[in-house]
Amino acid sequence: MTDPGERLRSSLAADQSASSGMADFDSPIAMEALRATRVLHAAHQDPFPAPARIRIITIANQKGGVGKTTSTVNLGVALALYGMRTLVIDLDPQGNASTALGVDHTVGTPSIYDALVGDSTLTEVVHQTTASPHLLCVPATIDLAGAEIELVSVVAREHRLRRAIEGYIAALPPERRPHYVLIDCPPSLGLLTLNALVAGDEVLIPIQCEYYALEGLGQLLNNIDLVRQHLNPGIAVRTILLTMYDGRTKLADQVADEVRNHFGDVVLNAVIPRNVRVSEAPGYGQSVLTYDPGSRGSTSYVEAARELAQRGVDLPPIDRTSTPGAATTFAVADAAPPQDHQ
Repeated sequence: MTDPGERLRSSLAADQSASSGMADFDSPIAMEALRATRVLHAAHQDPFPAPARIRIITIANQKGGVGKTTSTVNLGVALALYGMRTLVIDLDPQGNASTALGVDHTVGTPSIYDALVGDSTLTEVVHQTTASPHLLCVPATIDLAGAEIELVSVVAREHRLRRAIEGYIAALPPERRPHYVLIDCPPSLGLLTLNALVAGDEVLIPIQCEYYALEGLGQLLNNIDLVRQHLNPGIAVRTILLTMYDGRTKLADQVADEVRNHFGDVVLNAVIPRNVRVSEAPGYGQSVLTYDPGSRGSTSYVEAARELAQRGVDLPPIDRTSTPGAATTFAVADAAPPQDHQ
């Protein structure tokens, strides 16, 4: 399996060789420092390519503990640090994505609940994060736990999030529209996850490198097929991310091989390893990229985000005209330097 940091190592070696004629990374401390420098000054050195259209990505898996929130947060931060305007929508009542991005989500905070159940727009509930000027977040409060019950009697309840996102994007000028909208789903297949699947253009499924993580995956895929047939013909599983990979075990390799054989090119080459820094970062209200930018966890998420970005360069427009209340494919301007974005 390809080392997730191999590409970054080669890039750093090339930079060092060009500047001094030498590239010696025998010291782990020196290598980590160079990684950290590359991440922290990412947008100016090696920005990601902008997608052909706004990408609304639903990150879902009904199994808990597979890395949905961790992947949402760290991919979002990586995309933002590398020049992509990104909006993270926390759709999990636990509010863990909001915590990791340092966004307040105490009771009474304007949140996604107000946009789904109330009359608020996303513009009124969006918050700036401290991770990057390019990264915004719509937090989730504990009020969201009752949203599924409150939405039962609402007309077109499955389309509430989709219409909120469309209204938010339509109100922005092209140069301020997000390149990416990442939706963090709860560990269930309820009405909140259904809203996320109807709102999204594509699904990213994090899969833990253990056999238990494969159980129930068929049900998720069946639900996505039902959503495609009846509610959102544009939705598709375009990305699978292997998480919590432990290279010391044969089990991790066996699961990774099985997933790659079954899903093929949908699986990212980048793999997220088990890394204590990834687990520590949320305790400080940060992503691993800002908490320890030189760690293997940070490097792996940067590589995964880079692959995700590269796959979005040539995406075709989405045709949703066969669905009532069809979505519009919005144009998005190229990324601006971080200091120019407000």
